[in-house]
Amino acid sequence: MKEHYQGLGHIAIYTKDMDGSIAFYEKIGGALRQKASIPTPDGDKLLALVSFGGFTLELIQSPTPMPLTEGNVPHFAVYVDDLDAAAAAVRAAGVDTFMTPEKKVLPDLFGGLENWFFTGPSGEQIELLHML
Repeated sequence: MKEHYQGLGHIAIYTKDMDGSIAFYEKIGGALRQKASIPTPDGDKLLALVSFGGFTLELIQSPTPMPLTEGNVPHFAVYVDDLDAAAAAVRAAGVDTFMTPEKKVLPDLFGGLENWFFTGPSGEQIELLHML
């Protein structure tokens, strides 16, 4: 079965404000690739594909609230070469939603890592991750 896999397709993120989410990801280095909509009985479901950090995010704005249940992705991580510089660049872009005042350094976890989480406009958690 694994011989059929070709790589990560995308990571889906629900958003309450499509335009605001697109602007947020563009502000921190992403690029809008496509926008679309799907008609539903409750109204149009808005979709956008945004290239970010070497992968694709699929932003989804549903016409009705989407409940968070088991199986939802709690966060996604982006590998960075320099955590302090990456965090400074995110802050310089006007994002100040870091979840802790300082990065975490975990020298014994998975061979050693440092990370820092911040949130996107719909509460999604984004991890800047540097392996030591």
